[in-house]
Amino acid sequence: MTNHETEVSQIQEQPLPDRLKISPFLVFYLIISMQIGIGVLGYQRNIAENAGFDAWISILFAGGCIHVLVWMIYKIAETVDGDFVTAHTYLFGNFIGKAISSIFIGYFFLYVLAILRTFIEVIQVWMFPDLSTFWYSFAFMILCVYIIFGGFRTVVGIAFFGLVLPAYLLLTFGFAVKFSNFYELLPMWDHSVKDLLVSSYKMSLTFIGFEIVLFTYPFIKEPKKSKKWAHLAVFTTTLIYTVLAVITFAYYSEEQLAKQVWPTLTMWKIVEMPFVERFEYIGIANWNLIMLPNVCIAIWICSRLIKRIFNIKQKIGVFFIVGALLILIIFVDSREKISVLNDYFGRAGFGFTFIYIPLFFVAIMIAKKVKKKGKKKKKGKG
Repeated sequence: MTNHETEVSQIQEQPLPDRLKISPFLVFYLIISMQIGIGVLGYQRNIAENAGFDAWISILFAGGCIHVLVWMIYKIAETVDGDFVTAHTYLFGNFIGKAISSIFIGYFFLYVLAILRTFIEVIQVWMFPDLSTFWYSFAFMILCVYIIFGGFRTVVGIAFFGLVLPAYLLLTFGFAVKFSNFYELLPMWDHSVKDLLVSSYKMSLTFIGFEIVLFTYPFIKEPKKSKKWAHLAVFTTTLIYTVLAVITFAYYSEEQLAKQVWPTLTMWKIVEMPFVERFEYIGIANWNLIMLPNVCIAIWICSRLIKRIFNIKQKIGVFFIVGALLILIIFVDSREKISVLNDYFGRAGFGFTFIYIPLFFVAIMIAKKVKKKGKKKKKGKG
């Protein structure tokens, strides 16, 4: 064993048995299920505010940046051969490392609160105006707790089905194509680089979710083999978001799009089938299945961090997170508060993924070199 491997082994937790791990290819479903969520319903309007119908270029740029970030994430995890807590401990020591890691319990808690409350708002606006926020959240949390108690493999299984079963919804956007005018996208590159970058920033908030590899790395069998699946997942979501944005831009004029809060849902209004009159109801109902892995994975990561940092049983951590969520979600009771919540999480997500991870990567690489040199000097003196 090399000196670096000895250093790393001292800060790792006990190795997990293979029965608790997932196959490398399942990382594909794990990442996509986190990246595709409530943001799909309204991202087109946000990114078009600055870059207009050139915003599809911003999606490609943001997707390209995320491939670089995924590479960094795997480098960090491989260097410490562990998760985010292990990496912080490796860099800052046990106490400070765990103190910094504890901040991300709040990050993923905020993620769950933001996406669940936003989804409930969609249901209240489009289907059931009198729906109780608390009781819907309570019922949803019962299902989530049941899934999480089944273990990480069960959570990933839900991520698989939450992606595969509603996948047919992608085909329904074909109804909008016959009413679309793709000449609306011309001329291309009609906006400044600054506008495209601002649009990429807004798009990056929709892409958030790929960073979970940092927290789930120890649960992947032969994690090096999962790299290609992680990059394929990012490529797939980038492609889906780009194609959907192009269809949306061709379907709406810029003036119409600016007035649409949820353009994706509005496009479903034109879907005509013999057995259903309002297809958007079917779409929203199916979105429950898409939201389920979003919430389950985030709560699992919160409870996992609580276990790793405070040495508290993960089940107790789950109950604590769910209880706090049910209490706080009641107070987010207006459109303005939901917007503020999403804005805060969007900034936190951008700061973590696009600023903190690159800086953390550089720090880990420097620490690795410094520790190697330190060991060599000690050997030389010995």
